[in-house]
Amino acid sequence: MSLLQSELTYRSSRWQHRNKLPILTKKERIIVDAIKREGIYITNLTDLGLTSTPKMLNAAYSLLPSMGKTNYSTAAENPPEIYIVTDLPSFYDWGKEQSILNIIENYIGLPVAYHGVHLRKDFANQHQFQTLLWHRDIEDRRVLKIIIYLNDVEEKHGPFEYVPISFTAKSKLNYYRIQGKIKNLGGIDDQTLNNIIPKSAWKSCPGAAGTVIFADTRRILHHGTLRTEERSTLFFVYTANPPKRPELCAHYWNNDYPRPNFNKEVNEVKVETTSV
Repeated sequence: MSLLQSELTYRSSRWQHRNKLPILTKKERIIVDAIKREGIYITNLTDLGLTSTPKMLNAAYSLLPSMGKTNYSTAAENPPEIYIVTDLPSFYDWGKEQSILNIIENYIGLPVAYHGVHLRKDFANQHQFQTLLWHRDIEDRRVLKIIIYLNDVEEKHGPFEYVPISFTAKSKLNYYRIQGKIKNLGGIDDQTLNNIIPKSAWKSCPGAAGTVIFADTRRILHHGTLRTEERSTLFFVYTANPPKRPELCAHYWNNDYPRPNFNKEVNEVKVETTSV
């Protein structure tokens, strides 16, 4: 009964908020409609045209050389290196550009919680594990992530990959077959998914540096693919405010990952682990 009441409250809140949603430009409406329809929209930084982009990119490319200094060539499973950059205005301000917030709020349908930003470097892997397994995020009913490629991403770099919603909608038996396996295993590998939905239906998302992916990682089944060369990205994350499971959003601002404190004047990167 509590779950039913929670869902009814959520639906009622969205209904009441519908007349408070920000007005969208034509370009923003195209993005929102595509995410509602497909769960994903792919564009690039140039087309978005945000004034804070150069500052954000300069900060990202200044920090990347301090990541990935360990030799990752021999291990079969190499976890990513992640910096929490939520506290750095160069990154945080990009994610709260009014155009971005307008898109997010219109898609989520409620006031937005902007949880933070990860600067991430992924390395070569031989086995699927963690986010390389197919999964859905569970922080909220709608979880909007903006992924920015910081290098050209081809198949060898492990692009973002997803299954179109038409194959995994709740009206499809596949949805329940997949969910059962994810709950038991925490994620499923390529071979398991291929037995349910053929690989020919999967959608890979390669792209040039500056590619921007808006994805509802709750609705679409997705993963990062195996790679032979490293990939650098930014992840910006949004849910409704408050989210259904706020404890799962904490790693964008707590001490799960280190924080860089970049001083441009002396050209140094210091990594801190103190709390906000």
